[in-house]
Amino acid sequence: MKIIEPSFEILTPFSRGDALVMLKHIERCARVCYKSEGKITEDSAPDFVKKIAKVFKHQSVLEHASVSVLFTVDRGVSHELVRHRIAAYSQESTRYCNYRKEGFGNEITVIKPFFFDDRFDRVRYNMWYTACMCAEEMYLKLLKDGASPQEARSVLPNSLKTEVVATFNLREWMHVFNLRTAENAHPQMRQIMVPLLAEFKKVMPELFE
Repeated sequence: MKIIEPSFEILTPFSRGDALVMLKHIERCARVCYKSEGKITEDSAPDFVKKIAKVFKHQSVLEHASVSVLFTVDRGVSHELVRHRIAAYSQESTRYCNYRKEGFGNEITVIKPFFFDDRFDRVRYNMWYTACMCAEEMYLKLLKDGASPQEARSVLPNSLKTEVVATFNLREWMHVFNLRTAENAHPQMRQIMVPLLAEFKKVMPELFE
């Protein structure tokens, strides 16, 4: 059994230059509403988009641009993530992925829950670790006995690693961050969303500051 930390990777080109291209595209689309295209300049987009989204709350125009992120999280976090709409998702499938095969190292991969830290609470960590090891053992035995991956997955733990690509428009990203970085959000969701929000802030402060 392999134990890893959760992570994310922004798949959409997302440098400051890329963000400016998105903002210019949003400005071009939004100004159609007011027929103010003549006011577009080389550097008008950042202030215009910030004002229209934050002051006038005309946020539907933010749906003209989107960002894709690859999340590597446990199944519990992925279940919360895919509840968001409007979005596009592509997720690692336990129906078709056979973790007994060499491509997966003949083992399952699990996400280590940070609140079961073996440095500070060895008892709870060992309980979690033992449960995952037992699940892996039974999963591999079921496959060896002839069960299909979609049948054997019934015993896989909630901590099982999954990869899911989520594509949200910028308006939905604002909504996702508002919910998933809140103090009452699930701690493992906050663990991944808080640093991701920091990346969005660096690249596009007009919307995510």
